[in-house]
Amino acid sequence: MPKVLVVGRGGREHALVRALVQSGAEVLATQPNPGMAQLARAVAVAPGDIAGIVAIAKAEAVDLVVVGPEAPLVAGLADALRAAGIATFGPGADGARLEGSKAFAKEFMVRHRIPTAHHRTCHTAAEAHAHLRSVGAPIVVKADGLAAGKGVVVAQTVAEAAAAIDAMMKDRQFGAAGATLVLEECLVGAEVSAMALCDGQRLLPLDLARDHKRLRDGDQGENTGGMGAVCPVPTVSAAELARIRAEVLEPTLAGLQWDGVEFRGVIYAGIMLTKDGPKVLEYNVRFGDPEAEVLLPRLGPALYDLLLAAAHGDLSQAALPPSQEAAVTVVLAAADYPLAPRTGDAITGIEAAEALAGVQVFHAGTALEGGVLRTAGGRVLSVTGLGPSVAEATATAYRGVACIAFDGAQFRSDIASSVR
Repeated sequence: MPKVLVVGRGGREHALVRALVQSGAEVLATQPNPGMAQLARAVAVAPGDIAGIVAIAKAEAVDLVVVGPEAPLVAGLADALRAAGIATFGPGADGARLEGSKAFAKEFMVRHRIPTAHHRTCHTAAEAHAHLRSVGAPIVVKADGLAAGKGVVVAQTVAEAAAAIDAMMKDRQFGAAGATLVLEECLVGAEVSAMALCDGQRLLPLDLARDHKRLRDGDQGENTGGMGAVCPVPTVSAAELARIRAEVLEPTLAGLQWDGVEFRGVIYAGIMLTKDGPKVLEYNVRFGDPEAEVLLPRLGPALYDLLLAAAHGDLSQAALPPSQEAAVTVVLAAADYPLAPRTGDAITGIEAAEALAGVQVFHAGTALEGGVLRTAGGRVLSVTGLGPSVAEATATAYRGVACIAFDGAQFRSDIASSVR
């Protein structure tokens, strides 16, 4: 039985653990959340402890390490593991800069002629305000560094953009991540998440997913880390899909190769389908969250072999399993998320939800306290429904949501409505 160490403890990592267990692997996990702990053996090392993770991986003689979150990748965890001779799914720090710095990602796209929004990188608040005055609104204000998916403001007015600039650069809302800002034009169109497994030389594109970033129905309210997702996206035509691969994914890999970066992991491009074609909004260097909760259940038992092949640098014989199922996930968020999420509320009904055919529940921000499961983060749970169509998968997911309760729970009622 192969042995895998999964780094991370959120909803994405719970989805990874479940699919890897279905693949027949013994799974270890760094400080797993309560849902992961039901499937994986806990190791007492933090996801950010590079030396500790390397030591555990060596002591346990794991066959593969899968790095879930972006911060350890940016910090160089994959480099340290590979230097120790451990097969690792996740890019080194050089490739992880695509997510770790939005300014770097913009420079990369311009240099390699990958379509993206016009932008300006600003290093001071005065520079940002001057650029804002010259271009007006709507405009997108982005913190350069990692901000847990929340360092982006789509400002409809100059006043809103100016407030975002000051919050990030002067008030340090996102700490050092906001020391540099990227201000870019506001693109119009449908947004999709395009992910591909990469072995450094080849791409294996996964089905498209669509994330729902705004807190409330109708894409209203604050930007969040994601309130739900759907896969596949049947409203994207074959021609649009071909353009995404030819104009974004393949040039991204070619650009990495040109720059001398051997990227083994997930290339994720957040894309806006504009009237002028696909344009990249951002790069991630790991599975999206909540996109992982709709992608990975559809891969299931094939996941270990796919990730191991990418880690070993040889996807030449790899193929995605055929999937006739659609998947929809609905995020249950804590009271007052995303600004100041409340924790400590008791959660009930997960067992009833998972007893329903086609429902899987993934823990993200949960904790066991005295035998009681409680909220412990902003995004608490992701409830995924599987079905033969997007409409049926959506209905299944919401049947699962209806079983679960905790005080102040927030969720959108319109996930996947744009593609049904």
